[in-house]
Amino acid sequence: MDIEIRTDSNIDGDADMVEKAKNEVEKSLGRFDAHVTSIHIHFSDASAGKEGLEDIQCMIEARMEGRKPEAVTEKASTTDKALSSAIGKMRRLLDSEIGKMRDAK
Repeated sequence: MDIEIRTDSNIDGDADMVEKAKNEVEKSLGRFDAHVTSIHIHFSDASAGKEGLEDIQCMIEARMEGRKPEAVTEKASTTDKALSSAIGKMRRLLDSEIGKMRDAK
């Protein structure tokens, strides 16, 4: 599974942050390797760097072979919290979609 992480200009997407995020995604979504070809993660700061509650947004898009991409979005006060919550949403979504695919067979 290919994992791509991007940030807007208001979030520091340094190598440590990217590595930590990739490790969390692989640990939490790795079991979907057989179905998911790539994961795209985008972090943005809605308040453009100013202090604010739940102003960090994490969008995760999963691409499955032969299907349309699935996406989830989560807002939180930090990139770690936003990523963790978005991963949970994506895990539930993929469980549901892959279950539907199995039921259809």
